[in-house]
Amino acid sequence: MFVNVKKLVEKASTSIKPGGNTDGLKASDVEPHMLFHYGIPLGCHMFAYDSIQKILAVSTVDGRIKLFGKDNSQALLESDDMVPSKFLEFVQNQGILVNVNCKNHIEVWDLDKKLLCHVHVFKEEITSFTVMQTGPYMYVGDSVGNIKVLKIDLELVHVVQMKYTIPFSASHGNPTEVLADRAVISIMPQPTAESKRILLIFKDGFITLWEIRESKAILVTGGSMFQSVHSEAKHVTSACWVCPFGSKVAVGYNNGEILIWSVPTPKLKHDSASELSIQNAPICKVILGFRSEKIPIASLRWTYADPKATRLYVMGASDVASTSLMQVILLNEQTESRTIKLGLHLSEPCVDMVVTSSSIEQNKLKQDFLLLVGKSGNIYMYDDCSIEKYLLQCQSRSPPSLPKEVMVKNPFINSNITVAKLITDNPYVLSADEDYVLLAKDVPSLIPLETKSREVGHSKSYQFSGFGKVKNLYITGHSDGAINFWDLSCPIPIPIMSLNQQSEDDFSLSGIALTALYFDGTSRVLISGDQSGMVRIFKFKPEPYTAENSFISFQGSTRKGNNHIIHSVKVLKVNGSILSLNLSHSTRHLAIGSDQGDVSLVDTEGPNIIFQSHIASDICLGIISMQFKTCSLQNFEKNVLVVATKDSSVVAFDTDTGNMMSTSMVRPKKPSRALFMQILDWQDISVRGGSPIEGGMPKQSFILICSEKAAYVYSLIQAIQGVKKVHYKKKFYSTCCWASTFYTASDVSLMLLFTSGKVEIRSLPELSLLKETSIRGFRYSTPKPNSLSDSSMCSSHCGDFVMANGDQEFFIVSVLLQKESFRILDSISRVYRKDLMLPEEVLASGTTAQKEKKKGIFGSVLKGSKKHMPELETEDTKESIEELSTIFSNANFACEVENRDNQAADEDEVDLDIDDIDLDDSGSKPKEQNILAALNKHKLKFQAFTAGKLKQMKVKNEKTISKEEPQDEKSSAVDQIKKKYGFSLHGESSAAKMAESKLQENLKKLQGISLKTTEMQDTAKSFSSMARELLRTTEQEKRIS
Repeated sequence: MFVNVKKLVEKASTSIKPGGNTDGLKASDVEPHMLFHYGIPLGCHMFAYDSIQKILAVSTVDGRIKLFGKDNSQALLESDDMVPSKFLEFVQNQGILVNVNCKNHIEVWDLDKKLLCHVHVFKEEITSFTVMQTGPYMYVGDSVGNIKVLKIDLELVHVVQMKYTIPFSASHGNPTEVLADRAVISIMPQPTAESKRILLIFKDGFITLWEIRESKAILVTGGSMFQSVHSEAKHVTSACWVCPFGSKVAVGYNNGEILIWSVPTPKLKHDSASELSIQNAPICKVILGFRSEKIPIASLRWTYADPKATRLYVMGASDVASTSLMQVILLNEQTESRTIKLGLHLSEPCVDMVVTSSSIEQNKLKQDFLLLVGKSGNIYMYDDCSIEKYLLQCQSRSPPSLPKEVMVKNPFINSNITVAKLITDNPYVLSADEDYVLLAKDVPSLIPLETKSREVGHSKSYQFSGFGKVKNLYITGHSDGAINFWDLSCPIPIPIMSLNQQSEDDFSLSGIALTALYFDGTSRVLISGDQSGMVRIFKFKPEPYTAENSFISFQGSTRKGNNHIIHSVKVLKVNGSILSLNLSHSTRHLAIGSDQGDVSLVDTEGPNIIFQSHIASDICLGIISMQFKTCSLQNFEKNVLVVATKDSSVVAFDTDTGNMMSTSMVRPKKPSRALFMQILDWQDISVRGGSPIEGGMPKQSFILICSEKAAYVYSLIQAIQGVKKVHYKKKFYSTCCWASTFYTASDVSLMLLFTSGKVEIRSLPELSLLKETSIRGFRYSTPKPNSLSDSSMCSSHCGDFVMANGDQEFFIVSVLLQKESFRILDSISRVYRKDLMLPEEVLASGTTAQKEKKKGIFGSVLKGSKKHMPELETEDTKESIEELSTIFSNANFACEVENRDNQAADEDEVDLDIDDIDLDDSGSKPKEQNILAALNKHKLKFQAFTAGKLKQMKVKNEKTISKEEPQDEKSSAVDQIKKKYGFSLHGESSAAKMAESKLQENLKKLQGISLKTTEMQDTAKSFSSMARELLRTTEQEKRIS
């Protein structure tokens, strides 16, 4: 409570600058925000793929969704709920992504605007979810076996629940089923008939083919009917189609079995599939190792290829220890006699998979990939074409090599980044935005979603001619000793040059991690230090450079080095790992600080060591920062080197003599590990356009020290003399892991990053809080002794900073609100293309008709001959969606809908109506009878029949549909649909006959009730006598005992 009050007071306080200046950086000027996320986010969990737009979505365990599109476009979506996804699906080619999270919230994302437009809170536990591919509808199955239909308003990007439902009692037909086994596991629209039928698979194994228009089941199979024969209880865990027409489905179970079931589908347009059929056994069992090890089948995916190469991808549960949890099998006419399979030996168990595809028709290039999400959140990739080739040729005399697993990461980084520098806002850059658009397209993709022709490319137009031509320069030192230069002018890091050189003659990698970097573009000097204490001083040649090192090559160090760029390399070794480097611009002296507490001053012309000094510490050794400064002491100008140690101490050296300026050091009472030191000299502000003098009094200089636990501002002059004078202090309430300063035209401020991902912006020197935010997904692991962290951070003087997590991702964050440091940000973040020109094969309606083979159970793995091809069932997409709109807008089970809506109000007061009584033991009634009963119960009185207000509904006769006369072209679409599916029109009224029929039906029900009541009375009497006999026997046994 006290901490929160202090924060509120701090935020509300007014910053007053030294000398009374109140025109410094204000809270309204800063807004820390993530500009761009590049790479694979941590904690990946689930895939979704838009096969038309070529967009891959990857959700994470903390509620983020990363999007990868064509031309290296990337975007990051962040949900308010920091929970994993249950289901993730695209509305294909519509720019809409639907995410169902673990809170049963259905999120609808607009990919064009990258906004969360609507959240639909689902009251029940969602166990299955499917988006219709040809229409704006979604099916949601819950844990009690019910299915609801939702519609996405494509204009408003809003979810609306439709009145159409599929209750458990109608689709399953087993009301005695255990509640835990009633969940809907899979909802799959039947291919080529999406608007007509859907396949429902329940946890207990029941499989139901549901006729949407007739609102009834036309196939029931699996479940207790099959398990009773085999006396083994098992639950469904996954399913997928294994036929392009929806005639076969593969179902995976928790005991490791995979069964193939047959599903009826009309082959001719005028055929009917509305007659109820029952199957007791599957047509095939896929034999894999999962069954013997009792590994549940977590996921099934099917890929249709040519007749010989159709494949089923099988993934076992990730919580089971096994050597082969991922297998790929061929499904063709030979599957009955033998199983050809490939076991992929993964680096770790996986939790999801997807197959992406791309091709260029002109060059007939095909590039498919199998992507897997590991349990750790890493993404792995296999060349799917290599998998296909192996399966087809594995039994030949010369089988191909096994497909290789590739972990998805930055394509140019072979080792972790251990240290980095960022230099932004070069004022001399003249390159156009169009050049960077072309460059970004040519950078190799993290995840290949499109096949790029080898003949096309703009990379040759980019030649690195000098650092002065790069707007934002990013320099990275790596764990293997490499130094890479990147053009970060656009948020996609474009590689410029790589240095592996160790000396004048050694061009190989050292293999030793770099720990410090210093770069001065004006003097063309790069200095590096590594863990072994080796310091290398690179002097570059004058610009512009020759065009020997071309774009995306990083080749300069592999052949003859970078001789066209490097003028000289000088090497120096000191004791310990190098932690800090700094160069004096006036004397060209280099200061080197090591983790052993040694400070060395070096003349770079030699290089020769001018002096060395050791700073002892009882807490921890190490020099984290050094800065050169000329200051006036007792009317004498002194060149000093201000040094900050790892235990937060400050000491100064005389650079002319090498002596310490004071025998005492300035340190806090409770020291903690120091992170950053900076001299706050207000003359630097005047150089940038600010005003260092206010009211005739110059601003004094300070020393800023930031540690994990606090920040301190000391007087520079007094600290040099060994006098501790704390002007400002701020204690942190969480652990800080990185700190830096940034400059504006009139001020300097402090950036702080905490291990939790929180970012704070504070004024200097007062340390008042200006703004704070949080960067989701940021992870900082405290390095172990003698090791380096997986995370690296660096910033520019202009308020931009880059965080790298291992070799997988970059966070690019900007602090200032109005500043734009990066080019083509909108273009590179646009993953959805409204103006996408679809190829003809995608625009063609329906599935390419093929001849079905008669040989083998997988005859639906089709033959390419079109001769004697049967007429297949097809549907007009536009007409079908219009029909569905009418059907889904009406309640097909009105009793169920109204009972659900009024359950809370009526649960204490239940009225029994004669229409609620069903004396038959059969399954569900026809749709018309159910609706009529509901209308009679809730809305109609007997007078309504005589007034003619009840609209007659005809019972549909399937045999007469084909003989129906042509409809009047002038009638409305609604009337046509009603007449086609058995509903009467407005002019057709026979209420009297309907009433008479209803009365006769009720009379029969009453007679049946009387008979049932008599039977129940007889049963009750028998039960009562049995109970009395049992009680008498029990009492006799007690007396005997």
